[in-house]
Amino acid sequence: MNKEVNIYRHLMVDLDSWKTNSNRKPLIIRGARQVGKTTLVKEFSKSYSQSIFLNLEKSKDRSFFESTDDIIQIKESLFLHYDIRPDIEGATLLFLDEIQESESAIKLLRYFYEEIPELHVIAAGSLFELAIKNFKSFPVGRVSFLYLHPLNFQEFLHALGKDLLLDELKSIPIKEAAHQSLLLIFKEYAIIGGMPEVVKIYSSTRSKLELKSIYESIWSTYKVDVEKYANNDTQRNVIHHLLQTAHLYLDQRIKFNNFGNSNYKSREIGQAFDRLHDSKIIQLIYPSLDIEPPAKPDRKKSPRMQFLDSGIVNYNRGIQSEMTRLEDLNSLFRGALIPHLITQELKSINSTNSENPMFWVRQKAQSSSEVDLIYTFQDKIIPIEVKSGSTGRLRSLHEFINRAPHNFAVRISDNKFKIEKLKTIGGKPFWLMNLPLYLGTKLPEYISYFINLDLEEV
Repeated sequence: MNKEVNIYRHLMVDLDSWKTNSNRKPLIIRGARQVGKTTLVKEFSKSYSQSIFLNLEKSKDRSFFESTDDIIQIKESLFLHYDIRPDIEGATLLFLDEIQESESAIKLLRYFYEEIPELHVIAAGSLFELAIKNFKSFPVGRVSFLYLHPLNFQEFLHALGKDLLLDELKSIPIKEAAHQSLLLIFKEYAIIGGMPEVVKIYSSTRSKLELKSIYESIWSTYKVDVEKYANNDTQRNVIHHLLQTAHLYLDQRIKFNNFGNSNYKSREIGQAFDRLHDSKIIQLIYPSLDIEPPAKPDRKKSPRMQFLDSGIVNYNRGIQSEMTRLEDLNSLFRGALIPHLITQELKSINSTNSENPMFWVRQKAQSSSEVDLIYTFQDKIIPIEVKSGSTGRLRSLHEFINRAPHNFAVRISDNKFKIEKLKTIGGKPFWLMNLPLYLGTKLPEYISYFINLDLEEV
């Protein structure tokens, strides 16, 4: 018999802050289908004495918002229908799931904020990003947003019941004694990814055999949703093509024209990617040329692809059984899997906006340099390489440091934590912080630690 698994999401901290905020606005939780938005709100609702859940895909639930625009009347109708007493001590939570199905409900959110601030309102919707582009009005400034992603490694550890290792992960710097155990579990995470249903089954069975049907179900759902993503038959065909082929190009920057050996033109591929980007299934990560803040994406240069979840990519490529036998995951996709996963980790901790991480490029006539990720900290852009190999082969990182007005760099690999003083190929001294792979979600804290450390005592 499988044990019940409690999956804790770090967004609960944000929800608790929202609940106690005196200037609380209706909250919309954004994210791709099946990342756990509804489950998160149901768990959060336990902190309320009473709650109302509506699914606006159902006509009877939509009818509350389509029969009148009088927000007080809507509240009274909901309370009567669900036998909720307004005078009971403690706030009431109203959850509007699949809110993209009712433009009326979206427009009325502003009035909940203005006229009934005591009613706590949360909304969510799997295709919300696509739907709002077609709406004539949106309550800008009258709502707030949170973004939910697949489980990151910290949430994965919690789901597996690895509380002691989770505590160790919070120590800065990480203790060497925890390194091997964390690295082994991170390999599991790299293989199966962070989709909540997948993690829930895996954490209760510790078997990968049952996961194939779940991945297939998730991916099939995304394919079916193509009907909702597409504006016309041509776009529908292009999106199908991208969903069938995109995972094969994870290890390279992409060109739109004739993508995936197709006859589709740049404009057709670009528009289809825009739809998938809005759906959060496949997003485009653009490079920056900047070495000082603010780092700006250069959309004229070729982007990389970022899938919603590395586990889905592994499933689509049919390599999960192969991965269990590998010692070095950096060898997969010509080294692209781990940078993809670290980018996924960074996205997961960004709960308040939808900005994507960037990488850095410098292209010259005869050669090019490319750093896997950059991270802005205060007045510095920190270059981050994600790879195995000796420090002497970090040529692109050396190129960045030679041009940068500081001397801090980060390397993420399967090696143990270490800070060392090195010189670039051009002779500039710099400090390199080596972070183990499992510290992706802790990167902001480690960079702060690194920059503020008295390095002469290291």
